[in-house]
Amino acid sequence: MVTALIVIVVLVAAFLGFVATRPNTFRVQRATSIKAPPEKIFPLINDLHGFNTWNPFAKMDPDMKLSYSGAASGKGAAYAWESRKMGVGSMEIVDTAPPSKVVLKLDFVKPFEGHNVVEFTLQPKGDATNVTWAMHGPMAFVPKLMNVFVSTDKMVGGQFEAGLADMKAAAER
Repeated sequence: MVTALIVIVVLVAAFLGFVATRPNTFRVQRATSIKAPPEKIFPLINDLHGFNTWNPFAKMDPDMKLSYSGAASGKGAAYAWESRKMGVGSMEIVDTAPPSKVVLKLDFVKPFEGHNVVEFTLQPKGDATNVTWAMHGPMAFVPKLMNVFVSTDKMVGGQFEAGLADMKAAAER
């Protein structure tokens, strides 16, 4: 009995030690090619009202409460959300370079606190534009623990792919 307990304690300690060695940051990135010029795609990102027409996270809860603040678009434009499914948080455009880049500050309050950076880059390629959606930030211990079982890249990456597909459909109309 004592030996079994010691083995369990050692295994748990080894697992927690393994979790502690995982990277302290994360990055998720997806890209697509859209048959439209950057000038047509850029407003779908730089205006948060337009952003939320294709944003897969906003679509996950039809009862989500959104409140917009700051500038109408571009630097300083912001929105906050409150949702049973998606928690509580906010997003603000902190940098914009029309028509090629938008950088946002993403803050989660509930169910877990988190502070990340979201970047959209648009690169013209002939009659199309390559659009990249990336998110990066710190990885605290509890998210590292969760990441052992459910990859952040797989969980969030699928949503990025769905959002980029909806953005593509909107821009190519």
